[in-house]
Amino acid sequence: MSPILEPNTLDFISHSETQTRRLGMRLAPLLQAGDVVALIGDLGSGKTRWIQGVCQGLDVTDPVISPTFTLVNEYRGRLPVYHIDLYRLADAAESLSFGLEEYLYGNGITLVEWADKALDYFPKSYLAIELYYLEDTKRRVVMRPYGDRFSHVLNEFKLAAFAQ
Repeated sequence: MSPILEPNTLDFISHSETQTRRLGMRLAPLLQAGDVVALIGDLGSGKTRWIQGVCQGLDVTDPVISPTFTLVNEYRGRLPVYHIDLYRLADAAESLSFGLEEYLYGNGITLVEWADKALDYFPKSYLAIELYYLEDTKRRVVMRPYGDRFSHVLNEFKLAAFAQ
C-alpha cells in the first residue's frame, strides 16, 4: 500500500541509473549551504546514484562512492559536500559518536544514506528522498519536504522538471 502523500510531495518513477543520477543533478542547483538531504531506501535502491548526481551538479570532481566503512566522505565542489552512510550503525545513538550533528548543522550540504536510522537528530528542515526498488532498472522516487525551505525547493524542482 502506498503512503498518503502530502500535496507538496513528489512521487515518480526513475527508469535507469542514469536517470536517477540526472534527477540528483537537477536538485543540486537548488541546494545551498546548511541543507540536509535524507536518503531512505533498501540496498540497491539508488541512494548512492542519486548522491553521485547531486555531487556532479555541485561540481565535485572526486569519485563519489558510498562511505559505508568510513561513515563520512567529504567532497569539495561549488560548496562543501558531506556524504554520510549510516548503514553500519547499530542504533541512532551511535551516530552521535562520530559527530553527525556537526554535519547536520554545519555549513556544507549534507547527504545522508540510511537516514531513517537517525531522523530524531535531524534538523526540522530537510528533504527526504525515498527510493524503492521496483525492477532491475526501475525505482520509485518519493521526494518529501520537511519545512518551508524544502517545500520551496521541491516546487522549484517541479518547475524545472516541467520546463524541460
